[in-house]
Amino acid sequence: MTIIRSCFRVVGLVFLLMGLVRGQEPSEAGELTLEVRPSRLVLEVGETARLVATVRTGDGEVVDDSEVIYFSRARRSVSVTREGRVEAYRPGDFTLVALVPVETDDDSRRPDARVRVEVEVTVPLPATEEVTFMAVPSKYYVGTNPRLEVQVTDTLRTVRDDIEVTFESSNQRVARVDRFGGLALREQGTVDITATAGGVSETVVIEVENSPVVSLDLYASADRAVTGEVIRFTATAKDARGLAVRGVPVRLGVSGETISGVIAVGATAHIAADGRFVAERSGVYTVVATTGSHSATRTVSIDSRNVAAEVEVVGRGKVLDRHTSDLWVWEGSDGRDYAITGTWGAAGDSYIWDVTDPGNIEKLHEVKVDARTVNDVKVSEAGDIAVISREGASDRRNGIVILGVGNPREGVPVLSEFTDQLTGGVHNIFISENHVFALSAGRRYDVINIEDPRQPRRVGQFELDTPGHGVHDVWVTDGVAFSSNWTDGIVAVDVGGGGKGGSPERPVELGRYTYPSGWNHAAFPYKSQSTGKFYLFAGDEAFPYGGYSAQPGGRPSRAAGWVHVIDWSDWDDPQEVARYQVPEAGSHNLWVEDDIMYAAFYNGGLRVVDVSGELMGDLYKQGREIAMYLPTDPDGYISNAPFVWGPQPYKGHIFFTDWNTGLWAVRLRERTGRPHVVGEPR
Repeated sequence: MTIIRSCFRVVGLVFLLMGLVRGQEPSEAGELTLEVRPSRLVLEVGETARLVATVRTGDGEVVDDSEVIYFSRARRSVSVTREGRVEAYRPGDFTLVALVPVETDDDSRRPDARVRVEVEVTVPLPATEEVTFMAVPSKYYVGTNPRLEVQVTDTLRTVRDDIEVTFESSNQRVARVDRFGGLALREQGTVDITATAGGVSETVVIEVENSPVVSLDLYASADRAVTGEVIRFTATAKDARGLAVRGVPVRLGVSGETISGVIAVGATAHIAADGRFVAERSGVYTVVATTGSHSATRTVSIDSRNVAAEVEVVGRGKVLDRHTSDLWVWEGSDGRDYAITGTWGAAGDSYIWDVTDPGNIEKLHEVKVDARTVNDVKVSEAGDIAVISREGASDRRNGIVILGVGNPREGVPVLSEFTDQLTGGVHNIFISENHVFALSAGRRYDVINIEDPRQPRRVGQFELDTPGHGVHDVWVTDGVAFSSNWTDGIVAVDVGGGGKGGSPERPVELGRYTYPSGWNHAAFPYKSQSTGKFYLFAGDEAFPYGGYSAQPGGRPSRAAGWVHVIDWSDWDDPQEVARYQVPEAGSHNLWVEDDIMYAAFYNGGLRVVDVSGELMGDLYKQGREIAMYLPTDPDGYISNAPFVWGPQPYKGHIFFTDWNTGLWAVRLRERTGRPHVVGEPR
């Protein structure tokens, strides 16, 4: 994860990086030279080193009092302190930057450099330590083709999938093995199968028996479904007495063709080893089960999902002179509906809107605090307290500001501020049961009691212990906090409802799930209304296409990443089962309600997705997208550049913020033209 990919976390540093990443040449390079030693580093994971910088004038004299700033473009993999101390956390090739900042007459520093130097850092991959056979079958039968799976771990106890594994059989007459660990069991006998990776080997001894199977049956939970709907197939092998034979490996495969008249469309479907089948296209599919010389088939018909709707714009709260960040919509104590929005990289403003009539959104107040960015805004369950985050404060105190928002038409008083140990900046927050969960400098989250909102007090905190760890977001539901931690993935913590004795004062970790990209940016926990399954929707954030443009009149930006769907029914065994990936855009914040996901996909706009039923596979390709909307405005902060930040469904409408144009209210309209109330059954 580069700093560009996590660009919305530290505003001041972002503006510094923008000039550097574009390759700005120092405007006064002839006046100074900068030498950094060593000029290249090779560090093992966990090792440290120190950089020493020397600044000289054009005639070679050392400038003793010149300030040198260091930063890392991948601080979760290699960090560097202001004093030049470097520490390696993860393998790879990385770049550190040292620069002498430009000074001005008012003693401030411009976000460019008089001179800069890059230091390349290589962190080698650790050596292999162990090769382990996983889930070894209890029985092996002649004529079958089971597959052996192995797990490779290195000296850091990290599971590695980038090391090639080779397999070898001690007796080719009994069993052959391919490079994927697939066995072809040919006759009775004993054989050793050896797996080798990175110079480390492990051997398993297997006994091959004659198969008792004389027949194979295949059953399906349904013979008709729609795209994205899961059908379960069950294969049963039987012996000569008609009894089921346990432990026989059965292979499942699928073939099919799309409905007639569809040209050049592949009949895409998938069946998992446990028999779960899902199709992305309508058509007729045949599932084949095989074991040894026996086979069975079953055919199913798949129809199109047909959930598409249109988006109708109802109203707007325009913000065209600065970037808009997050939002929250709520009902005040006076029965009217309100929204609060933040601003990014500006002057510390947040706006209070009356949205009782979404077609006539009215700005009521501009709340200004000492900050450049009010990134996050949240409102309590009772609707009387709002908390806003602060980054880039002039006095560097940052922290949170607590507002009274029970009746905004009569005023929005500042009740208190809380800055203790939050001076590094608060990027995101959450309110749950009179507690604020506030990120501290992207390293941990603090738990702050606001039973008395005029006298908030810290009662707990949670921080990972992994090298180079960071946290971007936290969402709390039913006494469980789900934090999004970039390369460390999602972490579930009991803060009062997880059954492990946790509380706001004593958070207890329940489990965690990581995925290879390291882009984990936000998470939304949700219990499926239609199935009762507990899913965690984990959104990415990445900018691999050259960063983003933050200046007025800049170019439109493009993001990457998708929403990972994780079945977290068992804290110890989270399983990623599905994804929602828009090919041309990347995700940001999201909301799930009434089996519908509302996702902000930055340049891909607002996306509304059907997530009913059991989820499996690629939700985008399955036709689950109900609607999309790209907000544009020629007068936007960046003209006609959709960059949707966050959505919230509320009382039949969808409210969302766009980075370049402010607050929007829309609703869904079915293809027939009848307006569709958000959350209404179809």
